[in-house]
Amino acid sequence: MRLFGTKLLAASALLLSLAACVPDAGLVDAGLVAPPAPKLLAGVYGPVSDPQFSVPAVPVEKVPAEFQRQTVRYDNPTEQPAGTIIIDPSAKHLYLLTGKKTAVRYGIAVGRAGFQWSGEALITDRKNWPTWTPPPEMIDRKPELAKWEKGQPGGPENPLGARALYLTTNGIDYGYRIHGTPEWFSIGKNASSGCIRMINQDVMDLFDRVPNGTKVIVLNADGSFPKGLNLPPKPPAKKKPAPEAAPIIVAKPAVMPAPVITGATPVVAPTPVLAPAKPAVLPTTPAATAEPPACKVPLVAGACPPEVKTTP
Repeated sequence: MRLFGTKLLAASALLLSLAACVPDAGLVDAGLVAPPAPKLLAGVYGPVSDPQFSVPAVPVEKVPAEFQRQTVRYDNPTEQPAGTIIIDPSAKHLYLLTGKKTAVRYGIAVGRAGFQWSGEALITDRKNWPTWTPPPEMIDRKPELAKWEKGQPGGPENPLGARALYLTTNGIDYGYRIHGTPEWFSIGKNASSGCIRMINQDVMDLFDRVPNGTKVIVLNADGSFPKGLNLPPKPPAKKKPAPEAAPIIVAKPAVMPAPVITGATPVVAPTPVLAPAKPAVLPTTPAATAEPPACKVPLVAGACPPEVKTTP
């Protein structure tokens, strides 16, 4: 009996030790043991090459641990199936569900103020080293991007990074992507125009794990599951200057020359004869204080006569 009790205690201790390493989901759910701690995946941020380009190593010591790739326990209140992507913008985390309550978690950057959105979408296209074309409204905000209005070729400096997953909702492409970025230091921040940024090594890993048709859920700002698609308000349209009115040109009437009648005697207009000007009549008894008389009869030249001074 004592031997049986000893074996039972040993077995219980072994079970407890195993539970401490890999807790049973049932024990965790019952609150009997603590959930497993996140496990960082080591060696995943070194240099990577593919047939097109090379991705440099990321200085992992400069990336906060919470934004590095790791396996975690994920409580799945809506019981989404494995393979679903759930994005938590407030925590800056992307979860790829791998089991009922397990997931691979990646750090992300999300939309800055005025560009956040939530809802469900599907991955409908996937591209290696995608071309990036800034939308017209972005070019309006940053005119220096006009050089890429026809598209910036893929490459290590391209803002979409090494891979891009294109999202549509009800068959409509609203311009949202899950993509890589050469700016690994932006991970964990509100830095994009609504797209989900990932470290290049992480988006390459996710790209290889998910096919077209994968469901993507972007949570609301408070962490709750969305009930529909919530898009940010559209920026006001930029007013175009009114075109200048064309000047109105009034054509002058053409002066028609007088007709010339051959053989006719030219008519000469008579020269007007001016009547001789009458001499001005001076007053016989001018007052000493009187003002000179006003000019009443102009001369032929058109000027008044000079002032006449009299002696009292």
